[in-house]
Amino acid sequence: MNRFEYLRPQSVAEAVAAAAVPGSAFLAAGTNLLDLMKIGVARPQRLIDLKDLPDLDIIEQLPDGAVRIGAQLRNAELAHDPDFRQRFPIVAEALLSGASAQLRNVATVGGNLIQRTRCAYFQDPASACNRRAPGSGCDARGGDTRQHAVLGWSEDCIATHPSDFCVPLAALGAMVEIEGPAGRREVALTDFHLLPGNTPERETALGQGELVTALRLPPAAAGFARHARYVKLRERTSFAFAVVSAAAALRIVDGRIQEARLALGGVAARPWRAEEAEASLRGATPGAEAFHRAAALALEGARPSGDNEFKIELARRIALRALTLAAAGTPDRLPALPASPFAPLPGGLHV
Repeated sequence: MNRFEYLRPQSVAEAVAAAAVPGSAFLAAGTNLLDLMKIGVARPQRLIDLKDLPDLDIIEQLPDGAVRIGAQLRNAELAHDPDFRQRFPIVAEALLSGASAQLRNVATVGGNLIQRTRCAYFQDPASACNRRAPGSGCDARGGDTRQHAVLGWSEDCIATHPSDFCVPLAALGAMVEIEGPAGRREVALTDFHLLPGNTPERETALGQGELVTALRLPPAAAGFARHARYVKLRERTSFAFAVVSAAAALRIVDGRIQEARLALGGVAARPWRAEEAEASLRGATPGAEAFHRAAALALEGARPSGDNEFKIELARRIALRALTLAAAGTPDRLPALPASPFAPLPGGLHV
């Protein structure tokens, strides 16, 4: 690990000013950043610890019905908040399927958004990686591509974004609040993570010195609470990242789908919102025919980035499973194995 300067600002303004210096990095819980520093992938010259910043770890009910979530709130605290879990069960289920209980107790909401890819070639300093060293190449191309992208990838990068939390956030239309040298702004979560193109080193919409301060779920997001599920297929149920996942949310009125939301995880460099699939479901009767059509549309344009063509059909089936479970209704109790396609229902509370 290289030597670095360590700062503990007392306000957001102070943190943003400190991060204006090139080579700076924000430290929240460090569950991703510190690991990358230890293996030599991340080498910040200045580390700005955010733990002393006030009022960034609370859940706020806003006057218009939206919910604002501070970026320093721990993942476990959000998932287990009774009111939040009742209004946004799909988000709680995704959170409880991610990492281990120990990590969820430490990791923060904001850190989850900006976590780096788990691509083995990115995490190996001896491998060529355009994300880590622009212009060096991509050793993942032609390598082990089981975990890599089938949507939105480029010849320069085929990595995927690892977050579970971000998948239902994308489906529900979450907004990211950002504070930076030029002031405050907000970005839709679907635009926050960038596809690689020919600049894979640019992973998010954040500029130099910008800090994620909060997430905001719009008032309409709570309207999906009765029919919303997150399904995640992984190589080990305990704490592995998704091979593929899907968040499905439906608003059903008089036996027809009034509104639908669908997003996929593990398939691209960002959570993949399937808007054409959503549009195909509006006005449809919930059932196999409509859900098969939507799942096919969600993967339209998908192509393997190596030896991972299986992920396309797998993602279709996970999308179909998520839609089917959502139509059946959100269970009163979260499954004992949140988001697992093998979890018996209704299961027990995962608390």
